[in-house]
Amino acid sequence: MKRTTLCYPIQDGKVLLAMKKRGFGAGKWNGPGGKVAEGESVEDACRRETKEETGVDVGVLEDRGVVRFIFECRPEWDNECRIFVTSDVIGEPIETEEMRPAWYPIDTLPFVEMWEDDAIWLDGVLAGGTVDATFWFDHHGIMLRWEKR
Repeated sequence: MKRTTLCYPIQDGKVLLAMKKRGFGAGKWNGPGGKVAEGESVEDACRRETKEETGVDVGVLEDRGVVRFIFECRPEWDNECRIFVTSDVIGEPIETEEMRPAWYPIDTLPFVEMWEDDAIWLDGVLAGGTVDATFWFDHHGIMLRWEKR
């Protein structure tokens, strides 16, 4: 199972999300993040991916838990994702080839344009909580079921 990260930078009551423009998850808002390279720490991967996808540097990261994503028909998509939140944000977001970033008020997230699982756990994480859950999806990316650990 691949190791991945998601980062949720927070400033002034807003969280930085990014619209995926191509590839896996295209058309969905999500936190910046991606695969952990061999020999790379999850924290370094989180910082690198956030910079690559949004142009924003992040410093101190708060580990808020893990979400496992299981795709029953596409096991190569399965991943264990470390979730980070940070208020240590440097720079202004810029659009990249892969992502279009935007700041959203924490209390009005665009859940209808996000992965279904986000509506289950993201509010709690942004409010200071943690997550440890597994979500199963079909080959269309529709959530089949989930369980909390």
